[in-house]
Amino acid sequence: MDQNKIKEEKARWGQSDPGLAKAAPRHTDWGDPVEKLYTPADVSAQDYLEQLGFPGEHPFARGVYPSMYLGRPWTVRQYSGYDSPKDTNARFRYLLEQGQTGLSVAFDLPTQIGYDSDHPMSAGEVGKVGVPVDTLEDMEVIFEGLPLDKLSTSMTINAPSAIMLAMYVSIGKKQGLDPSVLRGTLQNDVLKEYTVRGTYIFPPQPSIRLVTDIFAYCSKSVPRFNTINVAGYHLREAGCSAVQEIAFSFSNAIAYIEAALDAGLGIDEFAPRISWIFNTNNKLFEEVAKYRAARRIWAELLRDRFGAKDPRSCMLRFHTQTSGASLTAQQPLNNVVRVAYQTLAAVLAGAQSIAACSYDEALSLPTEESVRTSLRTQQILREETGVTDTIDPLGGSYYLEALTNQIYDRIKGLMDEVEKMGGAVAAIEKGFVQKEIERRSYDIQKQIEGGKFVVVGVNKYAIEEQEPEVLVESNPQAEQDQIERLQALKNRRSNDKVDGALAALKQTAQGDGALMPVIIEAVESYASLGEICGVLRGVFGEYQPVRTI
Repeated sequence: MDQNKIKEEKARWGQSDPGLAKAAPRHTDWGDPVEKLYTPADVSAQDYLEQLGFPGEHPFARGVYPSMYLGRPWTVRQYSGYDSPKDTNARFRYLLEQGQTGLSVAFDLPTQIGYDSDHPMSAGEVGKVGVPVDTLEDMEVIFEGLPLDKLSTSMTINAPSAIMLAMYVSIGKKQGLDPSVLRGTLQNDVLKEYTVRGTYIFPPQPSIRLVTDIFAYCSKSVPRFNTINVAGYHLREAGCSAVQEIAFSFSNAIAYIEAALDAGLGIDEFAPRISWIFNTNNKLFEEVAKYRAARRIWAELLRDRFGAKDPRSCMLRFHTQTSGASLTAQQPLNNVVRVAYQTLAAVLAGAQSIAACSYDEALSLPTEESVRTSLRTQQILREETGVTDTIDPLGGSYYLEALTNQIYDRIKGLMDEVEKMGGAVAAIEKGFVQKEIERRSYDIQKQIEGGKFVVVGVNKYAIEEQEPEVLVESNPQAEQDQIERLQALKNRRSNDKVDGALAALKQTAQGDGALMPVIIEAVESYASLGEICGVLRGVFGEYQPVRTI
C-alpha cells in the first residue's frame, strides 16, 4: 500500500464540499486535534505488526486473554454499602438475586480514615457514603449468609487496607475456609489518596510499607486475591484527562513495584496480582484507545524495565466504573444514556469487570430500581447487542488505532516527566501531580460555564424542572445504633486479649517485622479499627497535606 499515494488522495478528497471547510475543529480529551478522516496512512504497517498483535499475546493491546468474552463475560459489580452492616447485607443479597456476579464494598468515611463510629471526628458521617466497619463483628454481619468461596469481593479501602483484609480472612476462617480459596480485590492504593481523594492516614513511606507487607502476605497465604487495585478512577473523577489518568496511576504503580522489589519480593511473585480500576468516560473511541494504549505500555514496562518472565505479570487486568462525575442532577434520566454508552466503551475496550453507575446518584443513595437498571444495562449489552460475538470488534479501525498511538505517546511522555522528578512519591511531595489535576479541572469547569464543553441538560437543552426529589436518604438512627453496637461489643470482649494484641502490633510496627500476622491477631481479638489505627498513628505519625497554592 503506497502511503504517499493515500496522503495525496486524502488531501484531494472533499475539496468541493463546503461542509468540510466550515466544520469546526475537534479535539481529543487531552487536547490534540482530531482529523476529519483517518486512512491507512495514519496508522503505519509497523504499528499493526509490532504493536497490535493478537488478543492474549504480548503486548496485549487487543485484550489480555485469547478468548476474551467468548470464554467468559466480564464480572458485573455494583458499588454498594450504606447505613449499617445489616442494610448492606440486604442490598448485597438483592443485587446477587438480580444477577450481579461479584460484590463491591463501599465503606463510610470514618472507616476509610481509621476512626471508629464513636469517635468525635466521625459525628455526622457514619454510614453516609458507605457501610461503617468498626470491628470484625460488623464484617461478619455484612457477609452473613454469603459464601465467600463462591464470591469475588472488591473492597474500596486504602489506608486501612491491611485491617479490612485481616477481617475478610478472619470471616473466611469462621466459614471454615482456608485463606487460599478467597478471591477478590483490595484497592490498597494509598498514593492517589495524597493527590485527589484525601482518605489518607499515615505518611507515604509507612503507607507503602503496609502495601508491600500485604503483597508478601497474600503471595503466600491468599494467592487468589488481587493485592492492589491501582486507581486511575479517582484521578479522573477529580479532573484528570485520559492521559493523566493512566500516566499518574502507572507512575504510582512503579513506586509500589520498586518498594516491593526493595523489600525482597520477586517481580513475578506479586505482579500477576496487581489489578486496576479506571474511569470510563463519555468519549467512546478515546476511552477504548486509552485502554489499548495502557495495556501496551504496561506490558512493555513490566517485561523491559522490571524483567518479568511470567506473562501474567504483563497483563493489565482492570475493573472500570462509569463516570460518576459525568452524572447530572438536572434531567437525571439522561444519565441512563450516559451510563449505557460508557458501559459500551468499557466492553469494546475489553474490561475484566464493570460497575455501571446508577442514574440517580447525583441526587441520593441509589434506589433498588436504579441499581437494577444499572445491572440491566450490562445484561442487555451482554445478551442482546452482539458486542461480545467477536473479539476486539473495533481492532484495525484507522481512527481507533491512530488515537491509540497518539495517547500512547502522550502517556509515556507524562510518565517520563514524573520519572525525572524522582518518581511518584517525589512528584506528590512537590505538589506537581496535585497542581496538574487542579489546573485541568479548573479549565474544564471554565469551558462548561462558557458553553464550550457541552453537558446536555445543563448548559445546552436545559428545561424548567421542579426541585428534584431525594429518593433515598440515610437512616438518621443508623449512626446511634452503630455506636451502641460498638460499645456493647467493647463491654463484652476480652480487653486483656485486645491489649496484648495491640501491644504486639506496636512492637512490630516499631521494628521492621511483618505486620499482617499481628493485625490479624488484633482483629480476631475484636480490637476495633480505630484502636488498631491509633497504635499505628502513634508509631508512624499522620500525613500533612502539601500546599499547592
